[in-house]
Amino acid sequence: MTDGEPLGVAVVGAGYWGPNLVRNFRNARDWTLVAVVDLDLARAREVIGGGTDVLATTDLDEVLARQDVDAVAIATPARTHRGLVERALRAGKHVLVEKPLADDVASGRSMVEAARANDLVLMADHTYCYTPVVQKIRELVEDGSLGEILFVDSVRINLGLVQPDVDVFWDLAPHDLSILDFVLPGGLRPTGVAAQGSDPLGAGKACVGYLTLPLEGGAMAHVHVNWLSPTKIRQMVIGGSRRTLVWDDLNPQQRLSVFDRGVDLVQQSVDIADRAAATVSYRLGDTWAPALPEYEALSRMVGEFAEAIREGRTPRTDGAAGLRVLSVLEAAQTSLRARGALVEVAALTPTLELIR
Repeated sequence: MTDGEPLGVAVVGAGYWGPNLVRNFRNARDWTLVAVVDLDLARAREVIGGGTDVLATTDLDEVLARQDVDAVAIATPARTHRGLVERALRAGKHVLVEKPLADDVASGRSMVEAARANDLVLMADHTYCYTPVVQKIRELVEDGSLGEILFVDSVRINLGLVQPDVDVFWDLAPHDLSILDFVLPGGLRPTGVAAQGSDPLGAGKACVGYLTLPLEGGAMAHVHVNWLSPTKIRQMVIGGSRRTLVWDDLNPQQRLSVFDRGVDLVQQSVDIADRAAATVSYRLGDTWAPALPEYEALSRMVGEFAEAIREGRTPRTDGAAGLRVLSVLEAAQTSLRARGALVEVAALTPTLELIR
């Protein structure tokens, strides 16, 4: 790689997500798609299409040995991530990996440490973080428009698909957790994790789940995920001391609304009998919808990957961000086994110390 020239990338995995990565790397001026790797060679060739010199292969080692491959994008099941990522890092390649980062914290931690030891970029494909609406939410939180964050309610429910290898938390919650990690000041650092799940189908795994995350300062985040809802809902409410925003991802006309409404506690001297009523003040102000640009999130994400490599910096959704999300998912499993008990933050300390 020389300055100004496109970076070479190989996509590993031609299943559900791989074709989206292939398309965006192909369309990006910062990248040259060199190869697609998949155990199903016919599938890899189908994703590439005809009339191109992009290599389709089942041999990852062949691709990792190529000098024109600077980076690898991995879109395979989470249980395979550690082996593939560490092979790529040992070969001197930067790595983008589909979420969740891995299938357990120990594997994720090993990947983060390997990237640091080899001075290479490890980036989590938290695609939602590069959407116009999540970028705007982060801006509103950072500039103080919402004030101090008091609560977050997130709902991600729909009918199916019941996954064969993971429960509803591992399937759907990574989206919401990665968004929270991106927009909350200091990232996703709960003081504890509590999860409740049910399996009314008898599928052998939670199909309906509720995740509760107490945050520092008394705030609370709550995530509801569900495979069994007849209606699809994608909504997040972030309440602040100044304003509250509502994100409805299924409303293309007004995805984001900001409400200058809330509850204030007015400290004043009153009789004890009247104190409860007198100290509560309701604020009813304007509502507005911020203008949002239109672009594909994945195009911004692959652009961020290239910039991080060229500038020798940490990407906005780095391996540590992926590890924070993974830590909450694993703690949720511990809580489920304990019938919804709160898993104290002390149980996450070894992981959180690594990613501070």
